[in-house]
Formats: sequence, structure tokens, C-alpha cells
Amino acid sequence: MTTARITHYDPKTRFYSLPEAHAACLTRAAVPNNIAVNAQFVPLIAKMEDALVGCFQNGGGLPYHAYPCFHQVMSEDSAQTVVAALQDHILPLMPELTTRLEQGIDVLDAGCGAGRALLALARAYPRSRFVGYDLCPEAFARTVREAAQLGVSNLTFEARDLRDFCEPGRYDLITSFDAVHDQPDPQALLAGIAEALKPGGVYLMQDIAGSSYLENNLAHPLGPLLYTISCAHCTPVSLAQGGPGLGTMWGEELATAMLREAGFDNIDCHRLEHDPFNVYFIAQTTH
Repeated sequence: MTTARITHYDPKTRFYSLPEAHAACLTRAAVPNNIAVNAQFVPLIAKMEDALVGCFQNGGGLPYHAYPCFHQVMSEDSAQTVVAALQDHILPLMPELTTRLEQGIDVLDAGCGAGRALLALARAYPRSRFVGYDLCPEAFARTVREAAQLGVSNLTFEARDLRDFCEPGRYDLITSFDAVHDQPDPQALLAGIAEALKPGGVYLMQDIAGSSYLENNLAHPLGPLLYTISCAHCTPVSLAQGGPGLGTMWGEELATAMLREAGFDNIDCHRLEHDPFNVYFIAQTTH
């Protein structure tokens, strides 16, 4: 730690110290300005070495449950990039949405994971109704228990494979937080989401901020980490479901093209100062 210049050492007093700015990058108490959560991906992926080598040698992928503690790590990551920023940064990207949530609308989180964002929204807007779909019931099991303990009655979860998602005209707002590129059929999901929105409905998709073209990511400060996660988790998980293996770095260009193919003709892309990892797509249809 000292030779890496993370801690400071005074040879005269033999005293070690951790500068406040360094501590802010390493401890969860400094959410969202830290790398403690993301650093967990390193040992997680290291545990998968033999299985991943097998994928490279023989093809195929790996299911979600093959990755130890993955849902926990992703939940912590979502807490610092999404949940902590919902009210001050993310919801304001969609004008008048807060007023509509206060009045009462139907909201779906497609690929909800642990569902922490949904729980926060359900507590803040008791007149609205919230639904979370995810392939893995163990991902949101803890949040289901917590919601029951808190007496939250406007929130439900369902384990569901989203490749056959079809609920025409049901929702006013649909969200996906870092979930679409892992799906077995991302294009079909996006088309289903477009169809599931009511007239005037909004789709919010958060995904990794990167380009679809490698040459555009050579100077990306987080490029090595993002490509590692893409290769070691997102691509194998998609392939295991028979998916296209888009990976984390499918990129803003391809994501935008797929949204247009799904039927969205009004797409805005936003980057938030607190979140260097992600881009936020606000998509609507005009028909």
C-alpha cells in the first residue's frame, strides 16, 4: 500500500497515514465517489479462471449462478451509481416525470437485479405501482423481504425470462439498469418494451458508456476494466442463454441503432457527472 503511494509513510516517525482523498476512493462510506465496489470484480473474475479458459477453448458460455457473489456486487454498484442518484440526477432527465410518479403511474424495471432502485422509487412514490422482472429470483429475494418489513405494498417482483416479453400498452415508465446487453435476445426485449409503453410512455436505459468501435475506446480511462468484465461475465452469460454475446462494450452506437430498430424514434443520450461508467438513454415512440 505504501509503495503504491496509497498510504503515506514518514521514515522519521515511522508513522503511516491514509490521506482523506485516498480514503474517499477506497471506502464504501464515500459513495458514490469510490472504487471499493468495482475492485470486487477482480477477485470475482479470478475465481472464474478455469471455467473461462474452458469457454475460450471449447466455446459456449456460463450461467449467472456460476459466478459467486455476483448479484451482491452488482447490487452495491447499483446503489452508488443509480439508487443514490435517482432523485437529484436521473429522474430530472425526464421532464414532468416526478409529478406523474407522485400522481400515480405504472412502472416496470426489466432486468431489475436486486431491485434496489425499484424499492427506493416505491417508497418515494406510494401512489405509483412498481414491477420488477429478472431471470434470477435469488437476485431480488432480499429486497422482497425488506419491502415486506417496511410495509411497502406497491412493489412486486417476478422471476421471468424476458426473451418472450409481451405486455402491450401496460406501462408509463420502463427502466433497464445495465441489463439489456446480457439478455438472450436483446433486440426482441427492446421491441417488447417499446410495445409495452402506453402512449406518451418513457423508456430509461442505463448502460456502459463506451463506443461500439474499439479504436474509439483506446483512450477510455476505464477501458481495461470494462473490456475485462465484458469478456469475463457479460458475454459468457449471454452465450449461455443462447444470446448474441454483445458484452459490456456493445457501445452507444449499436445500442442507439437497436433502440431505433425496436421502434423508438425519439432517443436522447445523457452522461452524468457523478457516473463515468454509464450513459443514460431516454427513448420514446411517437406513434
